[in-house]
Amino acid sequence: MAPFSCRTVISPSTSSFFFFFSRNQKRPFQSWMPRKPILNIIPINATFSGAGSSDMFAVSDAVCKDETTSFGFKNLMETFWVDVQEAEERPLKLKLISEPLSTASSRLQNVAIRVELRNGCVGWGEAAATPATSAEAALAKAKEACEFLRRSSPLTLNLVLEEIGYILHGQEYASFRAGVEMALIDAVANSIDVPLWRLFGGVSNSLTTSRTIPMVSPAKSSELASKYYGKGFNTIRFEMGLNLHAELEVMKAVQIAQPHCLFILDANGKYTSEEAIMVLEKLHEMGISPVLFEQPVHKDDWNGLAYVGNVARDKYGIHVGADESCQTMNDVQRVVKENVVDFINIKLAKFGVLDTLQVIEVARKSGLNLVIDSMVATRLATGFAGHLACGLGCFKYVNLDGPLMLSDDPVFGGYEVSGAVYKFTNGRGLGGFLKQDKISHNSK
Repeated sequence: MAPFSCRTVISPSTSSFFFFFSRNQKRPFQSWMPRKPILNIIPINATFSGAGSSDMFAVSDAVCKDETTSFGFKNLMETFWVDVQEAEERPLKLKLISEPLSTASSRLQNVAIRVELRNGCVGWGEAAATPATSAEAALAKAKEACEFLRRSSPLTLNLVLEEIGYILHGQEYASFRAGVEMALIDAVANSIDVPLWRLFGGVSNSLTTSRTIPMVSPAKSSELASKYYGKGFNTIRFEMGLNLHAELEVMKAVQIAQPHCLFILDANGKYTSEEAIMVLEKLHEMGISPVLFEQPVHKDDWNGLAYVGNVARDKYGIHVGADESCQTMNDVQRVVKENVVDFINIKLAKFGVLDTLQVIEVARKSGLNLVIDSMVATRLATGFAGHLACGLGCFKYVNLDGPLMLSDDPVFGGYEVSGAVYKFTNGRGLGGFLKQDKISHNSK
């Protein structure tokens, strides 16, 4: 029997959901109890590699480009009425462990967003800290969004998310927009008793992430690589651009220790195009061929990015990806139009949830390969990104190891972690919430 993947279709008919209405209806019923949705599983003739594959989370083009994979969530956006009872922001402050990126801050300072609907269902989101705006300004905007939700009359999900988009408009507030969007979507998914990965497409319920290794000594790096490889991390990610000689020594040591590991290199825009080509030449001389070279040049150096991408692909068989260069839909369209690189990096904190879905749609139609990544965050934001990746099933590489860099896990429930493999259960919505909210959550 040929392997197949599945998608889950949530019927918007009134026979499936008591709270779905015709588009002409202006107001919801004053009281209702959600019924468990009818889930129609429709096979798609396509294959994908399971957890633990060398490609981490690779799905055939038949799945990614098939129009039938878009379902459910759009209907829900137009038909579910959101009536918010409470919305609040909470600081998330955690220490980082001693093995994350050497250039990272020693503390995580994100913001959790909690939304409670009048039906008692709660949703969670997380806004990751970014350098795009000051913490004070971003937090003030998040408070403004929460205040709007508390005062708003019932609106369909698409309309309330549209209003949030107005309040948290622009790239500088994208992370906080994403946090509020996550919380609202999670609350709605809880209301209909559906896990997010099914809501977003249901292609798979597990993924395998890469693991970032810090640029420490070659001996320490090879030790870490061996430890991670033993836990199922088949792909190692390196951040580059500080000391090329030392970085090459680290990669060589890791390659010797674990010759079957795949490498992702992220330069974060620190090289000129000439320096990036030199890096490729030295890697070639050492017999190292990364599967992906991310953002080798400055984000505004589009000509340099295209040049490095062409040389990497044609001369060395290495793919180049754009991260910092892709901050908006216009950037993504430029990558597509000018055929700049082969990959783009997707972060919810960079685009917001709704804009991310639009970016993914454009990328899939154009044939661009996708990487899903995240800022350092807890399993709230990472879990949402993982649900999205599993549901859509079109990400070639997954870099969602942020929670593994934290000294503590403040999230109760959520996805199950087994080394590099994240498994998403059939629990409703995101499936997790802050531990400090356990008592109030269980009382709903």
